[in-house]
Amino acid sequence: MAIMFSTSAILLSFLALFLAFNLANSESFIGVNYGQVADNLPPPSATAKLLQSTSIEKVRLYGSDPAIIKALANTGKGIVIGAANGDIPALAGDPSFAKNWVSTNVVPFYPASNIILITVGNEVITSNDPNLMNQMLPAIQNVQNALDAASLGGKIKVSTVHSMAVLKSSEPPSAGRFDPGFTTVLQGLLSFNNATASPFAINPYPYFAYKSDPGRADNLAFCLFQPNSGRVDSNTNIKYMNMFDAQVDAVRSALDSMGFKNVEIVVAETGWPYKGDSDEVGPSLENAKAYNGNLVAHLRSMVGTPLMPGKSVDTYLFALYDEDLKPGPASERAFGLFNTDQSMVYDAGLSKQQSQASTPVPVVAPTTPDVSKSPLTPTTPNNKATWCMPKAGVTTAQLQASLDYACGQGIDCSSIQPGGACFEPNTLANHAAYAVNLFYQTSGRNPLTCDFSQTAILSSNNPSYNNCVYPGANA
Repeated sequence: MAIMFSTSAILLSFLALFLAFNLANSESFIGVNYGQVADNLPPPSATAKLLQSTSIEKVRLYGSDPAIIKALANTGKGIVIGAANGDIPALAGDPSFAKNWVSTNVVPFYPASNIILITVGNEVITSNDPNLMNQMLPAIQNVQNALDAASLGGKIKVSTVHSMAVLKSSEPPSAGRFDPGFTTVLQGLLSFNNATASPFAINPYPYFAYKSDPGRADNLAFCLFQPNSGRVDSNTNIKYMNMFDAQVDAVRSALDSMGFKNVEIVVAETGWPYKGDSDEVGPSLENAKAYNGNLVAHLRSMVGTPLMPGKSVDTYLFALYDEDLKPGPASERAFGLFNTDQSMVYDAGLSKQQSQASTPVPVVAPTTPDVSKSPLTPTTPNNKATWCMPKAGVTTAQLQASLDYACGQGIDCSSIQPGGACFEPNTLANHAAYAVNLFYQTSGRNPLTCDFSQTAILSSNNPSYNNCVYPGANA
């Protein structure tokens, strides 16, 4: 008995350490953009305190403001700093300028300020400036050499950020290819990314995809991670349930097609405006909350994308605050997640309490079991009707993972789409319950198909309500 107790104690201690490690690292893929084109931003110290109350673990700056970098010291937050497009010619043409840049903007702060990445330029390749395009890689290489000289090579990565316009084609995702006009510059850049293990940073915005084509009936739900019929990639027969995964996988396909399968993708920007001008299509508080909230839940589910399953791409939400001095339509000044008094514009599930509540253990994507090898047979307790329902206390991330999986397996989720009989109440819990049950009912009603990583259970209580009818065995 003493040996049994000792072994159990060791196992419990190991489990506790494992959970603690995963809790500490589970949000490392959630970042935020901290733009400064504004005249009403709170002091950096207040922003650092705000970030520490959230599950946001990484912050991307467009420049290298020393006050902000210093304020983030000893917080553990990963920091991305940027060299402006205007700095590229000097960085490319003068190695001593690059050394001075690193000596000024990096060395005094690291490692107390956890600088993890330097982005040299923003969306340069699609800027239509051939001089900048040709100077970008030499600038990046000189910054890398300066980091090496400061014994920081490998500790801090160097890359640049691209718009989705670098792609010539993105639909279906498996056909994602870069614009041939950018091949030469991309070949050199990707060779650098590959050699230094630095990421390919991209700015996918389902919002802009919707804005350019709002007419398609399921476009909004597809963009907002809401229940929809999905879109099948005709080359792979993979069904995509949201635009974010489709856009990221299009980039994955483009990278793979050029032979750079080991280059990691980072989402440098993505977001949705909560208001806009009267003639703008898509901006609203409800849509912004749906996009960012569902994206955060999707990332926490660790389902990944169809071409990169089982992990979440590092994703920087746009943006921490509104930037009131930005030009253009009203939507450009309404991407903020927080007001300048540190209150939430809307709840996107980013508080530290929500993070700890929603990710107690890593979530494994549900998989279809091989029922032919199972000793279990489709049965119903006491010959009563049986429904598959999420367990009480299931987290938001687990519900999102189950919903994504079930609707991605070819079942008809139209009832929980806008206008469907089961769309209201418009909640994740309601939609996931309908989806997991429908998957169970259409998959032979084997008990193993009502597992969903141990987050669902069979029930004899009919969950149907009003005109919303849940299919049930023997019902």
